[in-house]
Formats: sequence, structure tokens, C-alpha cells
Amino acid sequence: MVDSYSKDNTVSIALHHGVHVVQRRFQGFGDQWNFALNQLPITAPWTMKMDPDERLSPTLKDNIVNVIRSNSCNGIEFDRRWWLMGSQLPIRDKVLRVWRTGCCVFSDVAVNEHPIVEGHVRFVIGDMEHMDSPDLDHWIEKQNRYSSAEAVTLYKGQNLAAKPELFGSALQRRMWLKWHFYRVPGRHIILFLYFWIYRGLWRSGKVGYYSARLWTDVFRWKELKMLEMKITGRILGQKVYGPGQPDPRVEQY
Repeated sequence: MVDSYSKDNTVSIALHHGVHVVQRRFQGFGDQWNFALNQLPITAPWTMKMDPDERLSPTLKDNIVNVIRSNSCNGIEFDRRWWLMGSQLPIRDKVLRVWRTGCCVFSDVAVNEHPIVEGHVRFVIGDMEHMDSPDLDHWIEKQNRYSSAEAVTLYKGQNLAAKPELFGSALQRRMWLKWHFYRVPGRHIILFLYFWIYRGLWRSGKVGYYSARLWTDVFRWKELKMLEMKITGRILGQKVYGPGQPDPRVEQY
């Protein structure tokens, strides 16, 4: 486990359960993941990425196990279903979260990192439930950090999660749209209608309506932060997350 100098009892709890722990200052999500995959003594034949606010359905668990036993691929992807304000939303996105150890690297980006698996990837049925944040205070604070990191990435012209290509993969098309969408007239209305109508959030009533508004607002934050950097000529300062002190019980990197 790589700990980014947390201030809670993460290290103590992990050590109590026999987990191998090292500490390393956080530079970016892609960078931290690549460090973990390259430097930690991972002995399991398969590796899985799973965030604390995500849950696996019983069907998905069974299908992941079956595919691993079949030895028929190097990566496994499935649908992730979104939740907000304690409500299940009618939005799913396909995610690649399981891979054969040694076959994966992550896109080296500050936020929204993406696993790149060498070899065949299989899709399996079942949902990963994304219980996004315990409340809106937490959600807004998290989106503020993410939008700042992504605004700096776009302002500097740095790498996105994948090379933007209109006729590439689904991820590359999404990156192409992200790169060019800031020039589209009426983009905020278009984005709201995309979530509200095309992605079906209207089916979730008030929660769906305000979810569409919130995701549109996050896009607006990124746009305004880029505008501020253009006006002032100052890059948004990189915040240090995990402000705790080194723990002498574990190795430092």
C-alpha cells in the first residue's frame, strides 16, 4: 500500500492487518499508481483498482472470478453505476478495473487516470456501484480539487487520459470532445441537456435534475479557472494532499 502521508490511522490499521506499507508524497493519480505497480512487491496474479466509495454487485463478483479462472484475457471491464445524494442514478460508464499483474500502466495525468492494459480485455456483466461522496460538502470539495487539476492540465496543454482523436477509441473521442468543447457556443446548456435528457437523469426527478446542474457547474468551474490563469498569468498553485508526517515504521520514497 502507498500512503500519501495521511493524518488518520490508515498506516496503523494497515500494519495491524499485515499490509506492506510505504509512504510517498502525492504528485498525481497516474504517477502514484505507476509507482505502486512498478515498485511494490505485488505477488498476486491479478490486480484490481477499487475506490473506497465503490461496491461490487454479487453478479459482478461472480463474473470476474469466472473470467479470471478462464485465463482468457489480460484485462476485465464492466459497468459502473453512479449515485449522488444517496440516490441511484440511471447513468453507467464502462470502466477497466481488473488486469493481469504486470500488464498494466496508467496514463500519467494529474487526475482522471486511466489504466492501459496490454492484451485482450473482456467485458463482463454486473455493476460496480459508485456511491459518490457521503454528502454534497464532500463532493463539492473533491470536485473543486479535481477541476483545478484538470484546468491546469488543459491550460498547460499537458497530456489527458488518452490522446484526443475524433475517430479513435471511445476514450480518445471523449478526450477530443473535452479538448475542444470549451469553444462551442451554448456549451453549458448543451452539457446540461446531455446529462438531463440524453443520459436520462430526468428519470431521477429532483436528484437527477440537480445532478445534471452540478456536473455542468463543475465544467464551468474548470472553464473559469482557465480564464483566471489567462487573465492573471499565474498557474493555480498545486495543493499538497496528505499533510501528515513520515511514519518511522514504514519505508519512505
